[in-house]
Amino acid sequence: MKKEFPSKVSYGLLTFIFLVFYGPLIPDLISGNFNDGLWGILIFLSILFILILHLFINTRYIIEDDQLKINAGFLSYKPIEIASIKEISNSGSLIASPAPSFDRIEIKYGNYKEVYISPKNKTALAAALIEINPSIRNNIV
Repeated sequence: MKKEFPSKVSYGLLTFIFLVFYGPLIPDLISGNFNDGLWGILIFLSILFILILHLFINTRYIIEDDQLKINAGFLSYKPIEIASIKEISNSGSLIASPAPSFDRIEIKYGNYKEVYISPKNKTALAAALIEINPSIRNNIV
């Protein structure tokens, strides 16, 4: 049985990324100093921003065949055996991860491994994992 959980997206984080990318170009745009070099930079930044947006919008967490699969846009992470998951907790960590939101959970698995994800429905994902592996310590309330 396959269960899919979409990721929660932090639009504040997307806005921050947008401002970091395009903020430095605003003075040149206002003053009219937009030359060919700046157009090239604008096109490059726009392509990069679209790729980031694609990753944010298309991040999914899939439970299938006793594995947790993490897909972020066109990227796929190594599946996690649900039997190896030890603990699920809320987290505010900003470590780079397949979690396009600040509202994250930490999954500890294997020997000292962890991953941070941000499903829209954290409790439903935790319940689905615990259904397969009842020994998971659930710290999400």
